Amino acid sequence: MALPRLTAEQKMSALRKAQEMRSKRSEIRQGLKEGRLTLESVLSSQDDAISRMRVAYLLESLPRIGRVRTRRIMEEIGIHESRRIQGLGVRQREALLKRLAK
Repeated sequence: MALPRLTAEQKMSALRKAQEMRSKRSEIRQGLKEGRLTLESVLSSQDDAISRMRVAYLLESLPRIGRVRTRRIMEEIGIHESRRIQGLGVRQREALLKRLAK
């Protein structure tokens, strides 16, 4: 399947939207690191920037959780490493909250 040809204006619009999403995700990660946001509030949010974020990327934003611990947690709960937040099931969300929420 061929990709559609975009005009210069459409390309610029797409680039601006992508930058906006990256900025939102960065703010969310910083909020988690600083304790201004909770995992529960982020998982329950309907924000498009959050729903398209990878679960591993989100977990690595939490204090005292790095890549190794993130992989171990996701393995124990049964979440694939490429899973995005919008793709989490109810049980997976509950297991994450039970394991990590304060």
